[in-house]
Amino acid sequence: MNNFTIEDYKTAIRTRHKIAIKEDVSGILSDPTPAQLRDFYLRLLERGLSKSDEEIMKMFLEANESSSLKKTIENCNIAKFRPIISFLKGKNTDNKPRIEMAAILVNFQPRPSRKFLDEEPKNEENKSTESPNKLESIIIENEIGEKIEEIEDENENEGITEDLNIDNESTDTKSPNEPPIVKSSGLSPKKLKLTILGIAIVFCLGFVISYFFYPKKQCMQWSGDHYEKVDCKPEISGIGTFNLIDPFDENQFEVKKISVCDTTKCFKNGQAIIWYGKFNNQVTFFNIDGKHPENGKSLRPVTPHIFNKYKKKDCASK
Repeated sequence: MNNFTIEDYKTAIRTRHKIAIKEDVSGILSDPTPAQLRDFYLRLLERGLSKSDEEIMKMFLEANESSSLKKTIENCNIAKFRPIISFLKGKNTDNKPRIEMAAILVNFQPRPSRKFLDEEPKNEENKSTESPNKLESIIIENEIGEKIEEIEDENENEGITEDLNIDNESTDTKSPNEPPIVKSSGLSPKKLKLTILGIAIVFCLGFVISYFFYPKKQCMQWSGDHYEKVDCKPEISGIGTFNLIDPFDENQFEVKKISVCDTTKCFKNGQAIIWYGKFNNQVTFFNIDGKHPENGKSLRPVTPHIFNKYKKKDCASK
């Protein structure tokens, strides 16, 4: 029996998150928004998850037995994913579904926690309680070991063994008195230094070009029914635009204008899940809580009176 605890499990998931960031070509895992996490989980579901992972997702999202998991993810309130982001950034939590959802996100193994806590350590001499740094080292070593095994398997499939046999046969035909041939690496130390220097220069030029000619968009602007990321400089974002350019706010960025009609679900367990605000004597409905994009006032949860008074008969109508 190992001495790992649930705190070790949390630490291991966060360590795996650091590795997953480097492996993620999309760049989403480095600083995800709740909406991006929802889409990421959808992709994981489409690629195939274990029965245990699917049950954890259903529990986390409080899914109905009659609804498909895909539909549940697509229609859920994206605010549910914010605590997962906070957990990966270091905020502690004892919510088990939330912890397991983080493990699924970064593909931590072994999961769920019961497998991690029950797993026997590979080295019996190191069964004593591990410090967080030691635990992280073990996880990273396991990751590197798995990568090496994958490379070795690929090399075997490509016929490396056959090439070695051919080399051995050619060596056996040489005269016993013939000195062994030492193969050169092909690059002198001077050429190697020049090559490294050239690569460094290319990287530096790429950084300078991306920094000055393709600046990172750190602001946002309301675009009719949703926010778009824009650069904060007026000459790039456009001078004289009607909507103001605001500093990027992760939560406010998820605010979207929605149409509300007879079939719109506005309440869950007696609580409003749709918000509204007034501007120029017009009522507009939004998907989450936040500020009105056009006047900056706080949005209000919809009431039955507001819903019945301002809803449309048909959501397809403008």
